[in-house]
Amino acid sequence: MSAKAANQALNFECKIAELQERLGIPKDYALQHKLVLQPECIQPISIGEDIFGRDQRMAAPAAHAWHRVKDAAAADGIKLQPVSAFRSVDYQAGIIQRKLDAGQRMRNILQVSAAPGYSEHHSGCALDITTPGFEPLDEAFENSPAFRWLTDSASEYGFRLSYPRSNLYGVAYEPWHWCWHQASKT
Repeated sequence: MSAKAANQALNFECKIAELQERLGIPKDYALQHKLVLQPECIQPISIGEDIFGRDQRMAAPAAHAWHRVKDAAAADGIKLQPVSAFRSVDYQAGIIQRKLDAGQRMRNILQVSAAPGYSEHHSGCALDITTPGFEPLDEAFENSPAFRWLTDSASEYGFRLSYPRSNLYGVAYEPWHWCWHQASKT
């Protein structure tokens, strides 16, 4: 690792530590949840609009894989729609702060939202997915043809379900959250 890269990594770790302290996130959060720091994507590219009309972005290789998986699903009559993709560390901190301001307890927040620095969304490789007829970010998505298609086929494009039921991270079940991990096999 070059000196410049090492310095950037150290600065990132310091930023995360400062955010965690400011928000009141337990110091042992990462260890307790077996999570690793997620590097923040520097130049995410557009994947188009989400269901709310907002432009969503992903890291270039993940974006290309998303288009392939979405097109393959469409060829099978399945419409996959993005809900949320890349999120900066600062945006994630804002999510946590808004929940705290609304009176939620940190323990409950961290069961459904990763602490800043630990969300796969930072990497530009994760996205939340829905399909017509299903509320976004709802467990009912597991009953959709889209979820069945993803379960059967997404791995062919390098995507996997990050938080299945009873996952080792202690994160709530999220059938909508998929992350790209490898180059496409197709």
